[in-house]
Amino acid sequence: MNLKDKVVIITGAGSGIGAAAAKLLGERNATVVVSDINLSNAEKVAAEIIKNGGIASAIKTDVTKFEEVEALIAQTVSKYDRVDVIVNNAGIGGKHQLKTAEHTHDDWHNVIAVNQTGVFYCMQAALKQMMKQGHGTIVNVASLAGLKASGNNLSYSASKFAVVGMTKSAALEYGSKNIRINAVCPGYTHSALLDQLLTVRPDMGDLLKRLIPMKRFGEANEIAEGICFLASDNSKFMTGQTLTLDGGTSL
Repeated sequence: MNLKDKVVIITGAGSGIGAAAAKLLGERNATVVVSDINLSNAEKVAAEIIKNGGIASAIKTDVTKFEEVEALIAQTVSKYDRVDVIVNNAGIGGKHQLKTAEHTHDDWHNVIAVNQTGVFYCMQAALKQMMKQGHGTIVNVASLAGLKASGNNLSYSASKFAVVGMTKSAALEYGSKNIRINAVCPGYTHSALLDQLLTVRPDMGDLLKRLIPMKRFGEANEIAEGICFLASDNSKFMTGQTLTLDGGTSL
């Protein structure tokens, strides 16, 4: 994949899918800005990329605060002159698995703030820079829960449907500006979010695997491959699309 010399920001890159994508992009010669609300985790990922011969730096960012998102873009441009790609991966799940009538307001506000508003803030700030430089690529990390119903998970589902909608709307707006915007939609993947679910419902693991035609959960590096494809010039005629990586679950 053609990623050499691309300057790529990844939010939520201190762990899970974000960390896997950051490391894979580093292996493929991109310059990686590892962004996370947990700076220590971000620094560890950046250090590993550098140790393996790549170029990386870490920046602490809370994507729910627009001023911090603006600072992330500004610091990246100051250090590397441009932002070729931003991968909007930062996301959380709710603390409770409850039906809509019992869904907590705290879960709603917290999940929407990170997963939906955070992606909007990152897209908006990145688009302003990409318009100035005349090119750019945005990869949003949505979810299978943004394509089909997901019970006991209203705020997460709502936020991921929103990410898919924002991806398509913005792609329509900026397709003529040499800016591509796509999304990956992972299914059940080994991650902190899945671990959280299985901690609450240990029996859920076997149940979920029965719903997956491939009979296993995805791995973070498998989702990272999809992110790299959308970030690269290999997908240069692709915009406004969702790449579903779910082991066939949506079937």
